[in-house]
Amino acid sequence: MPSFRQDLKGRFAVLALVVLLVLGVLTLRLWSMQVISGAEYTAMADDNRVREITLDAPRGRILDRYGLPLVTNRATLAVSVARSARDDDDLLGRLSTVLGMPVAEIKEKVSSVKEEALRPRVVIIDASQQVVAYLSEHESEFPGVEIQVIPEREYPLGNMAAHVLGYTGEISEDQLAEPAFVDYASGDVVGKSGAEAQFESALQGDRGYRRIEVDAKGQPRRTIEEVEPIAGRDVVLTIDSNVQKVAEEALQRALQDAHKDGFINARAGAAVALDIKTGEVLAMASAPTYDPSLFLGGISTAEWEKLTAKDSEYPLNNRAITGLYPPASTFKAMTGLAGLQYGVTKEWKVYDCQGRWVGMGEQWPKSCWDKSGHGNISFHNGVVYSCDVVFYEIGYEFYKQKDEKLQSFAKQFGFGAKTGIDLPGEAAGRVPDAAWKRSFNENYPEYQKWLPGDTVNLAIGQGDMLATPLQIAAVYAGIANDGKVMRPYVLMDVLDDKGQAVKSTKPEVSLTPEVSTANLNIMRGSLRDVITDGTAQGAFRGFASTVAGKTGTAQVAKKDDYAWFVAYAPANEPRYAVAVAIEQGGHGGSIAGPAAREILSALLGLPIEHVRAVDVSR
Repeated sequence: MPSFRQDLKGRFAVLALVVLLVLGVLTLRLWSMQVISGAEYTAMADDNRVREITLDAPRGRILDRYGLPLVTNRATLAVSVARSARDDDDLLGRLSTVLGMPVAEIKEKVSSVKEEALRPRVVIIDASQQVVAYLSEHESEFPGVEIQVIPEREYPLGNMAAHVLGYTGEISEDQLAEPAFVDYASGDVVGKSGAEAQFESALQGDRGYRRIEVDAKGQPRRTIEEVEPIAGRDVVLTIDSNVQKVAEEALQRALQDAHKDGFINARAGAAVALDIKTGEVLAMASAPTYDPSLFLGGISTAEWEKLTAKDSEYPLNNRAITGLYPPASTFKAMTGLAGLQYGVTKEWKVYDCQGRWVGMGEQWPKSCWDKSGHGNISFHNGVVYSCDVVFYEIGYEFYKQKDEKLQSFAKQFGFGAKTGIDLPGEAAGRVPDAAWKRSFNENYPEYQKWLPGDTVNLAIGQGDMLATPLQIAAVYAGIANDGKVMRPYVLMDVLDDKGQAVKSTKPEVSLTPEVSTANLNIMRGSLRDVITDGTAQGAFRGFASTVAGKTGTAQVAKKDDYAWFVAYAPANEPRYAVAVAIEQGGHGGSIAGPAAREILSALLGLPIEHVRAVDVSR
């Protein structure tokens, strides 16, 4: 039997072995950490004492076709507060007094968790010199408060072309989830509408960064490294700022003229000017408009409610591409071309207009705009004087053929589809047909059948037909351009830092409808006579260039008539197409026509003259 001493000795041996094993494991672990994973743990240690703050890059400028700045950047003084000061009520109270801002609003901004932890929270931009001077002189009383110089959007021409340019704002959670914004972070400023949104990838520059060493409490100690941000690229638009200015002013005068004629509900409209050969958008105006600078630094709730209220006429909407209106008599050019192309009519075919039409039966009478009637009138003059009866007859003939040729022909010119313009939010419009009517009235079987009156109404651009001002301009540009419809676009070039184009848009034929040159010539001749002898002669009397065009007066349920005018010039060598629509403005010849004249004058380099045309018809 072993003695106590021998037993104790054995136990010490076991203990020593355990200690040796533990020390061996610790030594091995230490060696692993220092040798094998040393670099990794060093980086982790650095991460504990080094923080990185991103530096926003100035956005690229937006220029007109001649290089005139439409949107630039300016250095603005901003007051920012460290997030660590969010619970310092005394500090926030003193700052509230200096800035004239509620403490709650300051605290909300300082407490934001969207930005990096060490990134100061901007609480106000465009701080006054008095505020900056006071905070600088009393720096010790405002720990964590600093004055920053940050780039901010500036609009040298005010709100001109606001709908084309768009506005910027803080990136949303929904946008952050999109693949296009994979490299963005909360708090980044991005384009929200118009060109700012469409060309975001070019306008947004490359962020820089600042690496800062912090102490154990996370407070900054010194800057280790800083990489300056790279500004975004400049974008050149097809817009001619001079024509744009005239277009916007012409819209306002058209609304004023409508009021003088008793159409007091006229408060909105749109105008578009295109280069016929290329599809370049030279002007795009929408009324009412808005001030994009309201969105700088975040729009206030009160201002947002003003812009989106029901009685605001929704000024953020670009009616040139989103406004859907019955095209009314401007669509007669399409009906007429289809009639010529499919043998339904001929240039000098004669119709009898007695002011009242009962071609579908006495139970479904329809009237011409001229209730006294045009008498015996040819197809050619039916276009010139916008005789509804002529087009009722053509529409009824198309209905009897049962193959929807009129709808198919209109779609060949682009009606019922987006033009493909490089701006967000474009509406497609609508060309109603039997399939659409069945679907639209899915829950009302009694209304699903396509009736003769549906095609007849379509023939004069009424019923369920809808189009945008841009579509109308593009279609007439196609008629003028020997049947080639060009894709409208607003991006001309993207420039590098040396001002050289690194990306340019090339003109593109979007559609080539099946229509003969002979029939196009017939229609173009009729459209010229609309200006010289027909419904638009008052608006263009004495004009120094030949013009071809069409008036339109759209009937909209429970509203005053909408005024349309579309034209191209010079008529013999077409270069420009213009479309004008005035909501609840009355008649096209007297309200929209003079506005189109002013825009064409600017395009052709002619003196701008505002005329008051006598209303003669639709």
